[in-house]
Amino acid sequence: MSAFNKFKASVPVAWSPNLYITLVRGIPGTRRLHRRTLEALRLRKCNRTVMRWNTPTVRGMLQQVKRLVVVETEEMFKARKENEAKHRVLRPPIVINHLLASATDSTK
Repeated sequence: MSAFNKFKASVPVAWSPNLYITLVRGIPGTRRLHRRTLEALRLRKCNRTVMRWNTPTVRGMLQQVKRLVVVETEEMFKARKENEAKHRVLRPPIVINHLLASATDSTK
């Protein structure tokens, strides 16, 4: 079991008021019932995330398509988005001096 799956298993989803649901597997080749459930959850494309209230109805839908989706609480979602934003932050440009150090000293 990966570290993410251990963390995901330890988080009590029942206590979170909102659930962030991400479709991580493709829809083609799935059963019609699963496709209809994903349509009801408004998940149409891979790697898209929707926010739904944590109700027994939604949890039952997620139980049907648990192989196709990843469920996160609000705290987990915000932490993941913050981590992705930090990764994408602009880095200072790399400055490369193509002149050799000895060539610059000899011109002086």
